Amino acid sequence: MDRYGTFKEMVGSAAERFKEIGKKETVRVISHLDADGITSCSILVRMLSSNSMRYSVSTVQQLTEEGIGQLAKEPYKVIVFSDLGSGMIPAIRQSIPDRTVFIIDHHELSEETAAPNIVHLNPHLCGIDGGSEISGAGVAYLFSRELSAAAGRMAHIALIGAIGDIQEGAEGFQLLNREILEEAIRQGSIKKERGLRLFGAQTRAIHKALEYCTDPYIPGISGSESGSIAFLHQLGINPQKEDGTWKKIIDLSAEELQRLTTGVIMRRLGEKKPEDVLGNIYLLTGEEQGSPLRDAKEFCTLLNACGRMNKASLGIGACLGDRRTKLKAIRHLEDYRKAIVSALKWFETSRGSQAVVEGEGFVIINAKDQVLPTMIGTLASILSKSRHVKDGSYILSLARNLDHTTKVSIRLAGVESNGEIDLRNIVALLADPVGGSAGGHQFAAGAIIATEKEEEFLALAQDVLSKKGMEEVIRN
Repeated sequence: MDRYGTFKEMVGSAAERFKEIGKKETVRVISHLDADGITSCSILVRMLSSNSMRYSVSTVQQLTEEGIGQLAKEPYKVIVFSDLGSGMIPAIRQSIPDRTVFIIDHHELSEETAAPNIVHLNPHLCGIDGGSEISGAGVAYLFSRELSAAAGRMAHIALIGAIGDIQEGAEGFQLLNREILEEAIRQGSIKKERGLRLFGAQTRAIHKALEYCTDPYIPGISGSESGSIAFLHQLGINPQKEDGTWKKIIDLSAEELQRLTTGVIMRRLGEKKPEDVLGNIYLLTGEEQGSPLRDAKEFCTLLNACGRMNKASLGIGACLGDRRTKLKAIRHLEDYRKAIVSALKWFETSRGSQAVVEGEGFVIINAKDQVLPTMIGTLASILSKSRHVKDGSYILSLARNLDHTTKVSIRLAGVESNGEIDLRNIVALLADPVGGSAGGHQFAAGAIIATEKEEEFLALAQDVLSKKGMEEVIRN
């Protein structure tokens, strides 16, 4: 049996263990607060509710030893960790040895991976890379569909988790995610199309979608509203409707869309891969055209907005299809956008100060309490895809939590050119010496450290990243 067959057997075994839980038990679910974590949680909630089981849900920014210790004080006999937990098994074993624990995750493993009271479901245990081959939502989906027909109809939600974790490569999804996609298409919940990779096709005015497009970059258009409008006129596309309102990409005729596509590719002829502007588009058939829930990537943004702004319950409700909750989540999206703009403005005004240290091959951002800790990773991700930071540079960002800890995020500008680098290992190298806990993936990782250790952490980070940055400069 190959590794995929072994993993699917592991899924079945975990589901059989879950069936042993009594219907009267309340299941405690703890999930990550990003798009993958929220989709994972919503699939588990659908499985539990369809089996008439009670549950209590929390989402967290990162699982810590202190958080696990708090769980030990709660009365629940069954605990499910979703999209987290695999890196904290020693702490789970120590703090909650007398509970039945399910870890449904896809992150890299800690040294200890087994305990009598822990059911551990993770593709890494079978030699499958959870960072690229299946998301936390995908693992939750495969597990939950064994237990509930209703959860088995949530393949589209599992795919949103994979998109949220940027698991689609240039050649599409890998085997496990591809199987989930094919299932969603068979179920009729997702439609796959090929077209312009412009975020906001459903919701943004065309010129704004072009202006805000930084991945891929469009010379003379990205970052320029006037350049975007002039470009459309050059193509013979009027960006406005007869009533004076702005057109969206979905408002274009087939012929106009073809002209736009050709024009964008021509503008990118000086880039390495001018055709990169074309890609797969995933539309949720059950959502209305023009809704931010229609395009899977926009849905991911909405879920991240809910999680980062401490409204994860709205994201879970949106995934479960509750109409009233969807509307609340969509309204909440504006607050998220304002928080992003605020974080970017703070970064721009802080360049050159002690808060933003820019060296050869790295940028270290210490926002302290000027940026929400839930937004600091988002800021680093946006900068990693912008022209603000040189490709190949490490972006390390910090912001303070209310509990005297500091959230750390690390990204790499121009990830595709440095695919061999594992950011999780790097942030662990920085966090471990100061007693912090690290986690994440190869291309997006983070840590939690004590705020009192910030100065020591930053000194170490500047030393390590300057050396690594120089290695990359020499290698390139």
